[in-house]
Amino acid sequence: MHSEHPDSVGDDGLDDNGYDRPSKSQVKRELHALLDLGKELIELSPDRLKQLPLAERLYEAIREAQRTTSREGRRRQTHYVGKLMRDAPADVIRAQLDTWRNGSREETAAMHRLETLRERLLADDDALTELLQDYPDTDIQHLRAVIRAARKEAQHNAMLNPGQEPQRKQYRALFQALKSLAA
Repeated sequence: MHSEHPDSVGDDGLDDNGYDRPSKSQVKRELHALLDLGKELIELSPDRLKQLPLAERLYEAIREAQRTTSREGRRRQTHYVGKLMRDAPADVIRAQLDTWRNGSREETAAMHRLETLRERLLADDDALTELLQDYPDTDIQHLRAVIRAARKEAQHNAMLNPGQEPQRKQYRALFQALKSLAA
């Protein structure tokens, strides 16, 4: 059953004129999504851009947008990038952007877990026992030596006068030892 609206689509998937195509509003949504993706690309560093499957023309348009300082010039260049995005592999680009965003979140969470574990090891001997249960193949002598050195360093840092630079070598060494365990 066809309605009176000129862009309506019937039960057979064809519009009133017999065309099998997306609606105007669907096309507009897709074009706006490509424009938004183009805006995201303009915010990336040149190193990240080089890692994406971009046509040379699109890459150069993005770089030009990054160099453009005037508001109106940037707006026009951004729209040009959006237009060129129509021929780009948008799904592949979105997937890579998502990987960069989520990958860094996961890495950040892993770093926070290691930092928390380091603080527990410095404060509590039982934390080492728990760690050894999770990682039975650990070189315990090396780990204990690094923990002792980091604790000694922390005690030394606690006695520093204001303005003196604290030592962080053993503190960082403990983090690296924990990082190599988790790898």
